[in-house]
Amino acid sequence: MMATIRKQYELEGLCCGNCAAKIEKEVGGLNGVLGANVDFASKLLTVELAEQAIPENIADQARKISKRHDSDIELKEKELPQAGKRVMYLLGLDCADCAKRIETAVSRMDGIQSASIDFATQKLTIEVSDKGSLAVLARQAAQMIKEMEPDVEISYTGKAAEETPDAIKKHRLRQIGLITGAVLFVIGMVSPFSQPVEFVLFLISYLLVGGEVVLRAVKNIAKGQVFDENFLMSVATVGAFAIGDFAEGVAVMLFYQVGEFFQNRAVNRSRKSISALMDIRPDYANLKIGGEVKKVSPEEVGIGDLILIRPGERVPLDGRVIEGTSSVDTAALTGESLPRDAEPGTELLSGSVNKNGLLTVEVTREFGESTVTKILDLVQNASSQKAPTENFITKFARYYTPVVVFAALALAVIPPLVIPGASFTQWINRALTFLVVSCPCALVISIPLSFFGGIGGASKKGILVKGSNYLEALNNVDTVVFDKTGTLTKGSFKVTQINASKGWTQDEILSYAAHAELYSSHPIAASIREAYGREPDAAQVADYEEISGKGVRVKVNGKTVLAGNGKLMEAEKIEWQAPSKTGTVVYLAVDGAFAGSVVISDEIKPDSKLAIQSLKAIGVRNTVMLTGDSRAAGEGVAKELGLDAVYTELLPQQKVEQMEALSNQVAKGGKLVFIGDGINDAPVLARADVGVAMGGLGSDAAIEAADVVLMTDEPSKLVAAIRIAKKTRSIVWQNILFALGVKIVILVLAAFGIATMWAAVFGDVGVTIIAVLNAIRATRTK
Repeated sequence: MMATIRKQYELEGLCCGNCAAKIEKEVGGLNGVLGANVDFASKLLTVELAEQAIPENIADQARKISKRHDSDIELKEKELPQAGKRVMYLLGLDCADCAKRIETAVSRMDGIQSASIDFATQKLTIEVSDKGSLAVLARQAAQMIKEMEPDVEISYTGKAAEETPDAIKKHRLRQIGLITGAVLFVIGMVSPFSQPVEFVLFLISYLLVGGEVVLRAVKNIAKGQVFDENFLMSVATVGAFAIGDFAEGVAVMLFYQVGEFFQNRAVNRSRKSISALMDIRPDYANLKIGGEVKKVSPEEVGIGDLILIRPGERVPLDGRVIEGTSSVDTAALTGESLPRDAEPGTELLSGSVNKNGLLTVEVTREFGESTVTKILDLVQNASSQKAPTENFITKFARYYTPVVVFAALALAVIPPLVIPGASFTQWINRALTFLVVSCPCALVISIPLSFFGGIGGASKKGILVKGSNYLEALNNVDTVVFDKTGTLTKGSFKVTQINASKGWTQDEILSYAAHAELYSSHPIAASIREAYGREPDAAQVADYEEISGKGVRVKVNGKTVLAGNGKLMEAEKIEWQAPSKTGTVVYLAVDGAFAGSVVISDEIKPDSKLAIQSLKAIGVRNTVMLTGDSRAAGEGVAKELGLDAVYTELLPQQKVEQMEALSNQVAKGGKLVFIGDGINDAPVLARADVGVAMGGLGSDAAIEAADVVLMTDEPSKLVAAIRIAKKTRSIVWQNILFALGVKIVILVLAAFGIATMWAAVFGDVGVTIIAVLNAIRATRTK
């Protein structure tokens, strides 16, 4: 899709409709203009420009066109509204159904483009079309949320404010009310009172225990929000009172409130266990200013500043060690248990921990661009990309509850009318039990927590997954496609053979090759210059020209030198000879004649073979390698690793074409995964169903384009990611089947009059607690 630039201009003094039409037509015909529209009523000219167009030139031409039609017209650029985003944390939001209602209400507000709540992190993200209105809309949204959920605390940092005396007093009164209500319930159960006294005692107990629930239900009904947990519990327990089951009405509400307490504890425990996995954000940096050391926020440190990192402190920013030696624990970033040595020249990643020595570090990236910030952003925003299972459960819950409510109504009314001798009291009681168990909270709460737990657990292993949809996709991997250099091989090249044609010496071949590769940053070029043993003389090099995907053309001492692969030789119609040794080959031609070749070998990573074997062991059907390297080098690596297929001598665009072909061969329902590390892998990463970047030494472009980032350069981490995905899916389906299974059993038993309201409350709150505790297991994978 072509990128475009949109500009708007005010046509002050425009008073002729015919002129407006002519201006629109002529401006629309300008070179670089994709479309133009003049709104005569508002006197606005809107122009869509091609990406390469220069807006200032277009504006000058449009101004001349306007003046030509009416000299009184003044063309002035109008500021277009910029989109804006705001994140709010709804602390204390423990009701998944309430979260969905808040999301719907906020997204329907005028001026808001979208609103999304991540229940696992209690995060509400609001996007607006006009950044200028963001503050006002955020205030309006906050006010609406407080009206809908008065107990929710709105924070913009994710940290709770200190509880006010009023809030503490309100909390204590609620606890006292619940305990007093429970005591009155026990007294009513054990003491023989007359029915009127018993009714009053149980009514007071009920109001103390569940009055708040009934009040919330009434408020929600007044706002048109009927089918929620408060409504279901209120109808069921008030119904129990209506048919004379006073004790059962209070007991069910009491059990529900106690269950809610434990449910909230379980949800908070799950959230804390997940957030603890990502507790890698540094709190401060020790900034060296002259001979003084000052403790500052990491955001206040700039590139080139010197910081001091003491033993036991977390590295606050990415940097290079200037002074000192130590060992550094990178487990929080990479999942590696063994510390790494740090000495002058070593690159340090923010988020790692200095173990013993005192280090002086020169900062190489600002905090906003540092490794720790990128990791936190990736993980915290991962849950905005919802898995298909999550989306299904959300839709399911939307229809499930109303259907069960109407089924309960039918259960209360129809049997007494059609079954001889059936009483309304009996069937109403069954219907009320039916109602209590119908709430889908166990699913709506536990499923997002399971996925978020899986993402958090993966991050602890040094695997960053950008969304639960990608985590779910890893369950169905059919084909894994690998890049070669830097992914399956170390990318540390060495010259292993120099072949000279007749009339040339090996030293001459190496000298020409080193000078030809003088300006290249590719590892192969670096290995040739290293083998040359001295710095090539730049004065001898002229007219350097890079030929994409083939090599370079350059003049060395006045002679035209071609250095590249076999395709370059073929394109220049030069006869060339392949060497006997396997590896990456750079062919050289001087003044149109073949001179010789240099063979460079790349060592296979010790981890690569294990990765291929493990992928096949967990059910991956096809493993493929794509490389721009020579056929001999590519096939040699593929044979040693046991890959199913290899495609060699590919240009970047040919890799994408090959990915398209492989995509058509993937089994139905299967996913195509590509794993690579280089900047030229970004298009292929974007084309795959799941793109995986090797993040340890990978390029920023590859990491940006990827869906999963491996923080180390071990391809076997992909196997770990798939195992985590499979465990997470297993937990998700355990929760779905357990929750639905228990609810269906209790629903059926309730319809036949076997299940009591006690069983129904367990089917609601008890099942939710168990499902949430099960979801926590997703954070831990061996």
